[in-house]
Amino acid sequence: MDILFFSAQPYDIYYFNQSNQSGEHRFRFLEAQLNEDNTALVKEEPVVCVFVNDKVNAAVIDILQKKGVRLIALRCAGFNNVDLKAAAAAGIKVVRVPAYSPHAVAEHAVALLLALNRKIYKSYNRVRDGNFTLNGLEGFDLYGKTVGVIGTGNIGAVFCRIMLGFGCKVYAHDIYENEELMEMGVKYVSLDTIFAQSEVISLHCPLMESTWHMINEQSIATMKKGVVLINTSRGGLIDTAAVVAALKVGHIGALGIDVYEQEEHLFFQNFSGSIIQDDVLSRLTTFPNVLVTAHQGFFTKEALTQIAEVTLNNIRSFEKEGILLNEVK
Repeated sequence: MDILFFSAQPYDIYYFNQSNQSGEHRFRFLEAQLNEDNTALVKEEPVVCVFVNDKVNAAVIDILQKKGVRLIALRCAGFNNVDLKAAAAAGIKVVRVPAYSPHAVAEHAVALLLALNRKIYKSYNRVRDGNFTLNGLEGFDLYGKTVGVIGTGNIGAVFCRIMLGFGCKVYAHDIYENEELMEMGVKYVSLDTIFAQSEVISLHCPLMESTWHMINEQSIATMKKGVVLINTSRGGLIDTAAVVAALKVGHIGALGIDVYEQEEHLFFQNFSGSIIQDDVLSRLTTFPNVLVTAHQGFFTKEALTQIAEVTLNNIRSFEKEGILLNEVK
């Protein structure tokens, strides 16, 4: 089957080619993001493969339908960038990769937490400059602390288990309660309880209307002073301006994010020779207690292999058997 990839990076090309050594599919890789301005790049491919920052809105879908596209294959778990109603009306099916090495993202969330708490980035830079002092590097024991986990799907569940391993008291919030986690010691509570009692809060829920800006001025006001906030899920879960205000007064003690609500204009691109025009992100990066990574939580060998294999299997099933695996409706 002919498949057109948007937002393709060198690692996408490598892992998808590795998973297609039989030559079953024909690939065309484009570095450009899919949006209303470049739909002309679609030729006769019946399948378009997109990533998190591609814009698959109603206008794009209308053009894809006219070009004969029958399947939109997301090589990611999130699908908030796709207008599902428009896709259904156009008769275009949408599939995704619902799970890919949840350990990858969960472990990255832990890496952000530990680096912020123990000031690893500060220490690294000091030592490189020959400065071996410890002033300003004080952290705290995670052992015995209350960690609030919002969302206990595949990734959130792994994060809970890791925090239990540190000896933390783990509170969780999700529509569906995981009995296995509860047997291990995780306690499901309300969002208000998580906000009020947690020293660390980590976000692992999807972005939808009900979760958009769930971290906002009002919810932050109910949190403990000095709370550490981690987000490796979706940028839109956080009202970034409200977080900046809370960082300025010290209400939020540290922030670690691998996602950002305006990341589509920045992430996966190199602006090292330019002036970043996003004033909010630029302000965030001036704080000594903020750590930003560019959506790399998924970026492990295991996860990239699984993403390629599941995506191609979704397409294979659609083509040969008419079966929709991992369909998004």
